[in-house]
Amino acid sequence: MAATPPASVELAVVERSGFVESRHHGVAVVLAPDGAETLTLGEATAAFLPRSSMKPLQALACLSAGADLAGERLAISMASHCGTERHAEVARGILQSAGLTEDDLGCPAAWPSDTAARDELVRDHGTPSPLRMNCSGKHAAMLLTCVSNGWPTAGYLDPQHPLQVHIREVIERLVGERMTTTAIDGCGAPVYAMSLVGLARAIQRIATSSERSPFALHRSAGTLVRAVKEHAWTIDGPGRPDTVVIERLGVFSKMGAEGVQVMTAPDGTTVALKMLDGSNRAGHAVALRLLERAGALTAEAVADTLALLPLSVSGAGREVGAIRCAV
Repeated sequence: MAATPPASVELAVVERSGFVESRHHGVAVVLAPDGAETLTLGEATAAFLPRSSMKPLQALACLSAGADLAGERLAISMASHCGTERHAEVARGILQSAGLTEDDLGCPAAWPSDTAARDELVRDHGTPSPLRMNCSGKHAAMLLTCVSNGWPTAGYLDPQHPLQVHIREVIERLVGERMTTTAIDGCGAPVYAMSLVGLARAIQRIATSSERSPFALHRSAGTLVRAVKEHAWTIDGPGRPDTVVIERLGVFSKMGAEGVQVMTAPDGTTVALKMLDGSNRAGHAVALRLLERAGALTAEAVADTLALLPLSVSGAGREVGAIRCAV
């Protein structure tokens, strides 16, 4: 039986010519740098699927299991990239380091979501490829982890495979909750239901970790965060929302399908949100405004960044409205 929709609030609206055309209701939570809940909008303890916002947790689990990843190869392990040739080359490099090829990937074949990359592939008579799928970096990292541990690569997406058992254990440790519901993500990997506040705490623990920590998992998390900030292009793509936010504001940011967004500001303030209608179009705007509201980002910096995001509403080829935060 499907879960009852959690109590929610209006997080964003879409205005066209001064008329509110659509409304996005959802749930959000803001954690202070010390982990205290400073703002809760809606029912943040209700279970939901974090989708690709769970990728930082999966990437950290691969690192903790001994995967030899660094730099852009580490960053792309938690990416939802747009499938450019540069993205495909990095994912291919991870596979080659494990003695594998794209045929070993368990994610489905896809066209690039980047328009220019897709057009170029079509002109070259190319075809969809698992390497172009936005989760190929995560899957390549998972396969490398299997090879590093002597685990079979066949069936690596099975929830009972040693890799996935290890990933689930690390996720439970970070989230602070037992994962009692397992679903299959769009890429074929397991995804676990958890509370929004649990996801926020996990992301904050990763994003605020130090490479000088006495704890190995925290050192690995610090390395992951540094790789993401140094290679922000891998996470999404040039000019795309997560990449823009990371590059301009130094914010650790990860979008998930079906309206999920997590962000941690440089001072540790963390936001997690879920749009109940599954739309991702307002997630970055709401998360940034909540970080501004918490005092973690300046109004000027947020405004400058929002101006670079796809938030305008068009009519007859000109801007006639905008997607804006309602909280």
